[in-house]
Amino acid sequence: MSSRPILELLEETVLRCRDMDASLNERLAIIFKEVQVLNPAFAEAVERLIARLQAGAAAEGAPKVGDAMPSFLLPDQGGRLVALEDLLKSGPVAVVFNRGHWCPYCRLNTVELARAYQRAISEGGQIVAITPERETYANRLREWADAPFPILTDMDNAYALSLGLAFYVGTEFDRYMKVGGIDLATYQNNETWTLPVPATFIVAPSGTIVSRFVDPDYRKRMAIDDLLSALRDARQLT
Repeated sequence: MSSRPILELLEETVLRCRDMDASLNERLAIIFKEVQVLNPAFAEAVERLIARLQAGAAAEGAPKVGDAMPSFLLPDQGGRLVALEDLLKSGPVAVVFNRGHWCPYCRLNTVELARAYQRAISEGGQIVAITPERETYANRLREWADAPFPILTDMDNAYALSLGLAFYVGTEFDRYMKVGGIDLATYQNNETWTLPVPATFIVAPSGTIVSRFVDPDYRKRMAIDDLLSALRDARQLT
């Protein structure tokens, strides 16, 4: 089977999952089950990649609860520079790292964040997403998910690298992605083939991390209810 019908079939599953009455992580698991059916060899490569990252303690050095969240100054999808310190003036912030517009897990996660956005605002919180992709592709992700929050571009994964979140994809996974039509070099405007470990940090107005979700298994993300609860708790801190 060629990559084209596989991608089309997978996209149908993504669209079904977008409106499914199930938790985010349940729907993300459905996506991978479909990958296993459509392309078993790629699914096995995913398992090897995740095992490599886990064995290498990927993202082990990322900021922990109680640490100060390192500052950033990154352009949003419209080119406007956004600083963490400015966001924190309005309340706690959920800082969410994702891999890019091409990633079905990131797209579903972004959809759920968009749907939860008003509840986050009602809790006095904010959401901001960070991706290593150029502005054009950050906009694609934002438009697909109908996201009302900014999606910032972390060129060359510089901020993710400073947090210990970025990793090299590896030659095997690089090859599978290219066969599937995923060209990180074009999306990120570099040839490094690095990605961030998907992560979420809940940052109190003081700049302290009060909750986080960091997992090299990119098929898993912070539960939306946990994110909202953490924002609620963070609002009480200064």
